[in-house]
Amino acid sequence: MGALLLLSAVCCAAPVANAISAYVALQSAASGQGAVDDGGTAADIPPRMLAAYKNAVQRVGRHVPSCRGMRWPILAGIAKVESNHAAGRAVSAGGDIRPKIYGILLNGSGAGGNTTVFPDTDNGRFDGTASGERAVGPFQFLPSTWEGVGQDANRDGTADPHHADDAALGAAIYLCGDGRDLGQRSQLKAAIFQYNRSNEYVANVLGWIDQYTAAAKSPDLKDVSGKVRAVIDAALAQRGVPYSWGGGNANGPSTGICCSPSGKSGTAIKGFDCSGLTTYAYAKVGIRLPRTAAAQAGVGRRIPASSGTSALKPGDLVFYAYAPGRDSTIYHVGIYLGGGRMVNAPRPGAVVRLDPVDAMSGYAGGARLL
Repeated sequence: MGALLLLSAVCCAAPVANAISAYVALQSAASGQGAVDDGGTAADIPPRMLAAYKNAVQRVGRHVPSCRGMRWPILAGIAKVESNHAAGRAVSAGGDIRPKIYGILLNGSGAGGNTTVFPDTDNGRFDGTASGERAVGPFQFLPSTWEGVGQDANRDGTADPHHADDAALGAAIYLCGDGRDLGQRSQLKAAIFQYNRSNEYVANVLGWIDQYTAAAKSPDLKDVSGKVRAVIDAALAQRGVPYSWGGGNANGPSTGICCSPSGKSGTAIKGFDCSGLTTYAYAKVGIRLPRTAAAQAGVGRRIPASSGTSALKPGDLVFYAYAPGRDSTIYHVGIYLGGGRMVNAPRPGAVVRLDPVDAMSGYAGGARLL
């Protein structure tokens, strides 16, 4: 009962397992960033990095003519897990990434989770040390691997793993192998597994690829206008903003509170939880909503769950409950877009994104405010 009261006090989602590779988890813990998000959109990718991914897709066919199915979300999924799109670095207009990104020294010491010795192969040319190997650049290539796939994408005379365009093209070539069809899920999984031989890593990267793929498909809002359109546009503009437990208000993203039932604190994260996002979006048209998902169910015209999701219209609030039919157990809210999708701030560790309406359990109907 105490958990239910807490869940209705501040909007959140039911715990969902998040597959994170051991390496990524160790790196995140070391940097103090916490767990890797399990959701995401192009909004979290620096424009220059996104351009590099798209450029690589256009060029990879020159190097691996038999490769099929390469898409920028595939490269984005890899780069998200490997370096968070070169987060914390400056990416110049020309594509140079500074300071350079170096992984841990792979000397078998156990530091950072490495237990295998990788002897030096490049005399420090790419990884800055001759005492062993370490992964380099936003795609975290070993120097020995880079020697086989590295390309001079920007034609400056050097194949540089610390250059956005060069690195992205090298990753595309590596993932294509001898001519994979990456449009086939099984072959895509095989390519990711070759990149890092961990099933957890594969699951984590696939999750990001799926999120970026969904984000690349813009919702069809041509028949939506007026205040409803203003609410939806306000919510869509927040895609990629981190989830923060208790975060967000009528003025925008804010730091949250401690702590979710899973122990996640929002005190150091500026962002939104689910009801914070709806509060912000509706404030744009002068509608003040109560702060919690359960309380928001009492505003406007209630759409019963028995009517099905087909009764929803763009701009409606969408609710989820532990016991559908008992609004006091509502734990989550989203904003319906149409076509079975909603703008959603799903859970700690994720970001504001587009999700299917059935992505959450316990559909409890909706509410129409406009």
